[in-house]
Formats: sequence, C-alpha cells, structure tokens
Amino acid sequence: MAKIIGIKFKNTAKVYYFAPANEEEVYEEKTGVVVETSKGIEYGTVVFGMKEIPDSELTHPLKPIIRKATEKDERTVKENEKKIPEAMEFAAEKIAELNLDMKLIGCEYAFDGKKVVFYFTADGRIDFRELVKVLASKFHLRIELRQVGIRDETKLLGGIAPCGRTCCCASCMPDFGKVTIKMAKNQGLHLNPGKISGLCGRLMCCLEYENDYYAEVYKKMPKVGGTVGTPEGNGVVVSNDMLKLISKVKISKGDGSEVYKDFPVDRLSFKKVKEAEDDDNENIEQEQ
Repeated sequence: MAKIIGIKFKNTAKVYYFAPANEEEVYEEKTGVVVETSKGIEYGTVVFGMKEIPDSELTHPLKPIIRKATEKDERTVKENEKKIPEAMEFAAEKIAELNLDMKLIGCEYAFDGKKVVFYFTADGRIDFRELVKVLASKFHLRIELRQVGIRDETKLLGGIAPCGRTCCCASCMPDFGKVTIKMAKNQGLHLNPGKISGLCGRLMCCLEYENDYYAEVYKKMPKVGGTVGTPEGNGVVVSNDMLKLISKVKISKGDGSEVYKDFPVDRLSFKKVKEAEDDDNENIEQEQ
C-alpha cells in the first residue's frame, strides 16, 4: 500500500498524488504545499489528507511534498497573481502590433519566478519568435507560449454552462472524455447545435456522464415514428421517456379520430431491429 496526499493546482480539476514529506505530519484540506513536478517547483492545495491506496493504482513513482507553504510562499503566490493583468495587457498590445493571428487567453507565472507562460488559441501554426524576443526583453524571464484548443480555452477561462452551473471542465472534470453525436441521439435529445453545445461550441461534456445507461435503454425502446402494437391496437410512436421506460403512442381509430396514450415499453410489441452502424460523423471523437 502507498501513502498519498491529494493535491490540486491552479486552473485544474484533476487531483495529483504526492507522497507525504513526513508521515507523522498532518495535511489538512485546503492547506498550501510546495511540490516538485515535471514543470518545476509549484504551489498546490491539499484536496485530501494522507490515505493509503493499492500500489497497482499508481502509474508512476510518487514524488514527495517538499514542504507546507510558508507565509513567504503564500506572499509569492499572491505577488505572482498581481503581475498577471499587466503581463496580459503588454502581451496583447505586442500581438496586435506584430499583427499575429492569435487570441491571448491566459497567463501564468511559475512559482519560482523564473518563467512566465502565455496561453493562446489560433486556427493554425503561428510564428511567434519575434513576440518571444519582445516579451523576454520586457520581463527578463524565460518565456513560454502555449497554444491550446478551443475546449482548453473554456477550461482556462471558465464560465456558466447552459445548466446554470460552472462549466464541468473548469470545475469538476479532470480530463476531457470522448463525446459523440450518438450520445445525444441515445438520450433522445433534439440535434440542435445550440441545445447540445457548450460554451466552447463543441458537444457538451456532460453527454458522456449517463451515456452507458441511455445506450442500454435505447436498445429496449421502440423507434420514434415506428409502428408498434399496443393493448388498444396498432399505433405510431410519438416520443419515448427513457427514464420511465414509457412510450407515447398515437392510435388512429376507425372513426378517423386519433388518441395519444402512454404505455410501458414492456406492454408494446415491436420488432427490435439490430442497431445500424454509426455514421462517420457520429463516431468522431470530440476535438480536444
């Protein structure tokens, strides 16, 4: 068994595992810590204190926590954050002067103060060598420009999703998952881009959350627009309630009238056609 501490970093919802510097020391939730990562020395926040997990759950050797954050460390983090607006303003001005077709979306100072990272989006490759020179001469630090995708832009900037809550990617989702049009079809959603797209313009990540349930139920439900047999005669399926397993059926009477009734799916008779292969567009994973 391995003893771990869960730590999160700024602008991420993913929890990373680190080994405690001292097994006797207590790491309370929301405590600031200083750790070494592949990016260098970073400041993080404890999500959960020390616990044990099987060694099989570890994908790589754990790095130890260097120390709990001191008052000086906390001041350093706040000072770095105060520098961001000025750095963003200066970089945006130079991007405009150099006529670069890129959108600046974020900036981050390394905890040790030796590097500043600028995040941007662009339709294609950008030659930003001249921009790097200008920024380096201004800040006298190592400059890194990192191009990210449109979904990463929303993750960095955050925002309120159509559901009224903070976007999943910016609040609770550690990694982007596979999202397809087929998932929306399984849930019986109208394939209106405005209804099933998030702030990034891509398919909403939450379509994946309950897809396993809907994919299974979809196979048990009659097709909307298909003919089914009911206890009151044949009819045409108008809609399906995937949660209650109920179908609304339109039944035509002999006098020319029409009746709409709800029936549990187990009281309907219909031919279950083997699901056809997905269209190419439905199989394409959500662009990262």
